[in-house]
Amino acid sequence: MKSTIVNIWKTMNRPAAHISLGVLTLGGFLAGIIFWGGFNTALEATNTEEFCISCHVMEDNVYKELQETVHWSNGSGVRATCPDCHVPHNWTDKIARKMQASKEVFAMVFGNYGEEGAFEAKRGELAQHEWDRFSANGSLECKNCHDYDSMDFSKMSANAQTQMKLAAEKDQSCVDCHKGIAHKLPEGYSGAGNMMEELAALTKDTEFSDGKTVVSIRHLKLFEDAAMTVEAGEVKPASEMKIITSEGDAVQVEIDGWRKARGFARVIQEDFGMNIGVAALTKKAAKNKQIIKKGKKQVDELTGLPWQKVTATLWIKKEGLLNDVTPIWEKSEQAYKNNCSTCHTEPEVAHFDTNTWPGMFDGMLAFVNFDTDTEALVLKYLQKHSSDFAENSH
Repeated sequence: MKSTIVNIWKTMNRPAAHISLGVLTLGGFLAGIIFWGGFNTALEATNTEEFCISCHVMEDNVYKELQETVHWSNGSGVRATCPDCHVPHNWTDKIARKMQASKEVFAMVFGNYGEEGAFEAKRGELAQHEWDRFSANGSLECKNCHDYDSMDFSKMSANAQTQMKLAAEKDQSCVDCHKGIAHKLPEGYSGAGNMMEELAALTKDTEFSDGKTVVSIRHLKLFEDAAMTVEAGEVKPASEMKIITSEGDAVQVEIDGWRKARGFARVIQEDFGMNIGVAALTKKAAKNKQIIKKGKKQVDELTGLPWQKVTATLWIKKEGLLNDVTPIWEKSEQAYKNNCSTCHTEPEVAHFDTNTWPGMFDGMLAFVNFDTDTEALVLKYLQKHSSDFAENSH
């Protein structure tokens, strides 16, 4: 053993061409420490909020949006900064993320993001990149703070408990259900994809002949006059109307339905006793005898409320209307299945009746990203295909 140690010492002490091997080894070790320290310091410098918002595009857009959310200010006093949400904490994943982010830095330096409107134009694409990344790694960054094993489900609402327990069983990615919680969603973004754009494209073939039926694809304004200067309320998505006559860009339509014969009775429902919204009128329009034609009255035995058959004659602009409701139901069905099956198996549409579906649907909306028009279309699809309209339902 002694001879081995002596031999090692002689080797280390043997002079190289100019410097001993021992000095070179020690120097290399010290250089490695200095390099690693410098590298780690630089790495952590790029892992700060100050670095992230040093780019004006980030500071003027997503950073301002973050400050309006619970991740910025909350009762616990814990603030999530940019790297908390966009950089994994463990070292190997962090390095991989930094290598990936180098492309983003290049695009920011040499791209046109500084031009007015450029960032918003790219927001959808950039958001999708992050959503895909979060889905691929199981929302690793979110779980740095929000760990399923640490959750106290008893402190959640009944609906949240159900959804979160199912998510925990599958170790589900957080962004599958939670988007738009730290930054605003891209303009026009809907969990239903291009549903509204596709329906809008179909409206170019709509016929506006007298006597034709038209169906709204979104919330549309109603008017008392053909010049469309006096607003009378709005028609709700997926509502049928009969065309009486046309005048320029406007058509006069007839809206049939029922309303509760109490108060100002501004809301017109599709059928007696069923809360399937067709139109919501202004108070003035709802009381105008030239607009509203009253029919028979009937009392709902279930609630004791009196209802009245009504027909409203109003004007609407020639846009956002189809002659056939079929495309609306097809796309709404797909949106329902695609979104509500992300967290759990979606209920059969005919499992609930017409008036139960709104409450059930409201409980789902926290976990999907529907705009108001898509939300209304999907809800009406559920109501119109509920147990009240289906054979052999339960």
